[in-house]
Order: sequence, then C-alpha cells, then structure tokens
Amino acid sequence: MEQPRKAVVVTGFGPFGEHTVNASWIAVQELEKLGLGDSVDLHVYEIPVEYRTVQQLIPALWEKHSPQLVVHVGVSGMATAVTLEKCGHNKGYKGLDNCRFCPGSQCCVEDGPESIDSIIDMDAVCKRVTTLGLDVSVTISQDAGRYLCDFTYYTSLYQSHGRSAFVHVPPLGKPYNADQLGRALRVIIEEMLDLLEQSEGKISCCHEP
Repeated sequence: MEQPRKAVVVTGFGPFGEHTVNASWIAVQELEKLGLGDSVDLHVYEIPVEYRTVQQLIPALWEKHSPQLVVHVGVSGMATAVTLEKCGHNKGYKGLDNCRFCPGSQCCVEDGPESIDSIIDMDAVCKRVTTLGLDVSVTISQDAGRYLCDFTYYTSLYQSHGRSAFVHVPPLGKPYNADQLGRALRVIIEEMLDLLEQSEGKISCCHEP
C-alpha cells in the first residue's frame, strides 16, 4: 500500500539589519532544490522580519497545508554551528522589526505559557545527525534570542501543539556555504520526520485492543 504523501513546510527569513542577504532563506532555497524525497511535499516560504505578518502567516500555513511538520530557519550572527532550538518563549520582545514595530505587550500570545517545547527530541536529532558525519557541526540551544526567530517559533509551537522545529544557521561563509547549509537542513529534517513517525508509531500501537 502506498503511503500518503506528507506535507512539510519550511520557512526562512527575509533581509534585516546587517543581513542584507539572509542565510536562512538561501539555505531553505538550497533545501528546496534537493527536496525531501518522493513521499514528502515540501512547501517553502520566505517570511518578512515583521511581528504582525508572522502572527497572520503562521496560522494560515497550518490551515493551508495541514503539515506533518513545520520547520522555521533563521540566521544568527553569533552562531558558528547549525543550532537546533528546543523551545520558544512568550515574553521579552523589545526589538523593533523591519516596520519599526514591536508588540505593545512584548509577548507572542496573551496569557500563553511562558515557553513551549517542541515535541521533537532535539538532543536525539543532534546525536543522529552528528553520527552521519556531515561536514557541518550541529548543536542545541534553549534560547532562540527573543527576536523574530523566537517569536515565530513560539507562535508556531502554540499553533501546532509543539509540532514545529526551529533551526538557526550561521551567516553565509561563516563558516558554511549555501550548499552545505541546504544539505544539513535536509538531513536534519529527515531525522525529525523519522523521530516523529517513530513516536507516533508507538502511540498508535498502544491503542490497539
């Protein structure tokens, strides 16, 4: 029996600040060229660095695609490795976006939980990717930075009940090129999908009489 195709949404960000070319969107475009195999419909989107757009776009993407998984990719000027973010935070958004706006409440979701963890075990993803011997180092973080990256992640986690992931990439050439980042994303997302399937397989097995 043929497996139904899974939808996976991957987003990168547009330019902001000194990042006139945003490495995250370049990496996502490289991933799009590579694809995620025949069983996955990959949908990619470039997100502008604007709080209000994020608040409208994330629910719309979930509604449109009913994805198995959404992975947001952002650039971090401080990162020297590809970084898997474990959770998103609700409060502390003081940085102005490209429209010179920041939320008056400085939070993503009024009365939402302080932070939301991804249901994907990032430690396991990191270990599995590292054993594959990629030419890119992968690490873990619990702080996505309280700017648009963290804001997007929290909004998506809230929307999806934890079925989202966030990957920070370093700026291009510091040290990785676009091709390396695209390949790393592909391997990381394949491992995430694999882990999701395993955990869901366990859940469905338990319900059989």
